[in-house]
Amino acid sequence: MNGDRLLIADDHPLTREGLSLAARAALPGAQAIGVGTVGEAVAALQSRRTIRLILLDYALPDSEGFRGLMRVLHVADGVPVVIVTASDRPGLAEGAMALGAAGFLPKTLPLDEISTVLREVLAGQRHFPASAAPAAPLAAARQRISGLSRAQYAVLLALADGRSNKQIAYDLSVTEATVKAHLTAVFRKLKVTNRTQALLAIRPLLEDPASGQGG
Repeated sequence: MNGDRLLIADDHPLTREGLSLAARAALPGAQAIGVGTVGEAVAALQSRRTIRLILLDYALPDSEGFRGLMRVLHVADGVPVVIVTASDRPGLAEGAMALGAAGFLPKTLPLDEISTVLREVLAGQRHFPASAAPAAPLAAARQRISGLSRAQYAVLLALADGRSNKQIAYDLSVTEATVKAHLTAVFRKLKVTNRTQALLAIRPLLEDPASGQGG
């Protein structure tokens, strides 16, 4: 076995096993790490393991729409993230593309086709439905956050979760003064003046186009 690892984030064990088989066919000899929540995926990525590819179920219990993808991308450090979903709701592929995912796969695809797509992603390609193109609001919101530093991005995600400055400081192990400095920088880069305006500026990224749909 080589030192490569694959991270499979799906809350259904049978689906996770199927995705693991497809992923290991794309990267022979790799070890598959299975998790069932976004929080567990983030923890696995922060453990400094050598992870080559991430398969992320869009509808994990703690995903909250695209926030789950945003949290994973924040700590993925360039590792390609492929969204997998059982939903055919319009807007999912476009949203994943706009946020920077490397691919989008329906869970209904045969395992051999999933393996083929994952090989392409591992080779540096992106894979989305031919009809997928980021809607203007999504693309604009993505552009707004593209200039944020990792710390500023983390503060913005916490802000979107409704956390106070004190809570953000505790979660990120920094002082409240540091949080305020990051927020000031975020507001400046988003060209807004307060929390409400900041959330409105990234609203298209926070909305769930698959609301009410299964994972």
